[in-house]
Amino acid sequence: MGEVVQMHFTTVDYVIFALLLVASAGIGLFYAFSGGRQRTTQEFLMADRSMSCLPVSLSLLATFQSAVAILGAPSEVYTFGTEYWFLGCSYFLGLLIPAHVFIPVFYRLRLSSAYEYLELRFNKTVRICGTATFIFQMVIYMGVVLYAPALALNAVTGFDLWGAVLAMGLVCTLYTALGGLKAVMWTDVFQTVVMFAGQLAVIVVGTSQAGGIAEVWRKAINGSRISGLDLNPNPLERHTFWTLGVGGVFLMLALYGVNQAQVQRYLSSRTEKEAVMSCYVVFPCQQVVLCLGCLMGLVMFARYGEDSPLDKGYVTTNDQMVLYFVMDVFRDLPGLPGLFVACLFSGALSTISSAFNSLATVTMEDLIKPHFPNMTESKATLLSKGLALGYGLVCLAMAYIASIMGSMLQAAFSIFGMVGGPLLGLFCLGMFFPWANPIGAVVGLVSGLVMAFWIGIGSFVMRMSVPTPAPALNATALPLFDNITTTVMNTTAKSAGVKALYSLSYMWYSAHNSATVVVVGLIVSLLTGPMKEKELTPGTVYPVLGTLLFFLPDRYREKLCCITPLPTQSKTQPYQMAQKDRNGEAYSKEDTDDSEDSRAWPSCRLTAHTVHTVQETAL
Repeated sequence: MGEVVQMHFTTVDYVIFALLLVASAGIGLFYAFSGGRQRTTQEFLMADRSMSCLPVSLSLLATFQSAVAILGAPSEVYTFGTEYWFLGCSYFLGLLIPAHVFIPVFYRLRLSSAYEYLELRFNKTVRICGTATFIFQMVIYMGVVLYAPALALNAVTGFDLWGAVLAMGLVCTLYTALGGLKAVMWTDVFQTVVMFAGQLAVIVVGTSQAGGIAEVWRKAINGSRISGLDLNPNPLERHTFWTLGVGGVFLMLALYGVNQAQVQRYLSSRTEKEAVMSCYVVFPCQQVVLCLGCLMGLVMFARYGEDSPLDKGYVTTNDQMVLYFVMDVFRDLPGLPGLFVACLFSGALSTISSAFNSLATVTMEDLIKPHFPNMTESKATLLSKGLALGYGLVCLAMAYIASIMGSMLQAAFSIFGMVGGPLLGLFCLGMFFPWANPIGAVVGLVSGLVMAFWIGIGSFVMRMSVPTPAPALNATALPLFDNITTTVMNTTAKSAGVKALYSLSYMWYSAHNSATVVVVGLIVSLLTGPMKEKELTPGTVYPVLGTLLFFLPDRYREKLCCITPLPTQSKTQPYQMAQKDRNGEAYSKEDTDDSEDSRAWPSCRLTAHTVHTVQETAL
């Protein structure tokens, strides 16, 4: 085993990396001093609900495609083969369901924070529980997503570790706090272009050095890296078609359905139709990103074969392999390593800025405004900017904590994924089951979180105690998915009983934990007195249950609050919930006039209730 090899940046590389940071900061400053100059919370947090389909869809993609995914997918394919590509099958339902179920409900309620929905559907306690869970999830994740790429970069290139962390953290904080959601989304568009350019450059140069795409494919087949369709239904197997294609749907729903970062982007769209279209546009983009990641992994295999840099000791973890490969391929091409590092840090910047903005939104809308209803618009906007700035500094502090956590880094990544499932379950409980009550929602959420941490921490401890036979399998965190980054699952020790749960594929975590919330929530609701139709706020329940239970007699369907048909409303009759003055927040013309958006589906009788604005969940 040799010593860890370090390669170094040239001046051109540093210039390209600096240009990325300057351009990102410049976009933020442009939106801080143009347009409405971010003088209202509606503009700062919701981009005035004026965004078109293209920036929304590219921003959705950038938030999903973080630095950990850019580093993780190629090393996953290099080590285990192309089975991971079947995750693309889950994108279809994972985007179709949010487009036609979650977006219409959230958009027509005119929310700013996703967790405001929980108060409309249940009560304030459930809303605060959901908000607190989300803040915990994001604060833990922010530091890790900032520190992990900087650590990998430092190990391979000697690039100053805290210089990179501070540069990213401060630039990100600057443009998020000054330019608001508009700046975040337009920098996401710019960063998405940089990400594609960086990955394409590596693939093109790497393929030509390996002897062409045919040679890359031949070596991959000879090395058994091209995987077939594995239909093994065993949920303990780490990656099969079912775990990736079906379990992945629940991961996608947790991210694209109820994640504040994504929800906030939908709600910033001009119309509901454009919000739905952004989901459709992001689908082919995601497939391209997935293919690029897989292709880069195959090019890496064509270059190194079974003799990986990890085995030789050139790098110490899987996370560093991609960067080592990039520096190796671009050894004689100054500037291109800088382009890929800019691509890598673009992924980190887009994820972190979404986190800042969504955390500022939920804190403002869910924890501060309800207690200070008479706050002036200018004070609310200033406070929102202060919150974005404050969370930026918290992120830097979390990066420092991540640096001293050592192996706990893996656990921190897993926590993000573990919390996503229960939150998805909580929203599904409210949206699809009219009789679910607030007690059931709180008990269900707590049960889901307990189950998530039990399985997550149990499997982590089990992997630490059971040595894996091959160095390639004993890797650190494999960041395979934006908000679910987990260590390699040791599925060889499939013991009976409780320990079998610890071997559950991480791709099933979201499905398992959200199902726990729904089942426990429904049982507790039925035991403590289910909600009746007249108690429900109109528009908070998606009317799917009445269709599914068509075979039941009407009296039973009425008891389950699913007999009300889905009415349509005319263009002149906007959504009939009593609307509270939103401290100067004005809806755009499209908000009140668009016929498509004004069709609400009161699943139950109308009751007066405060309308809120949906929050973004940044993952």
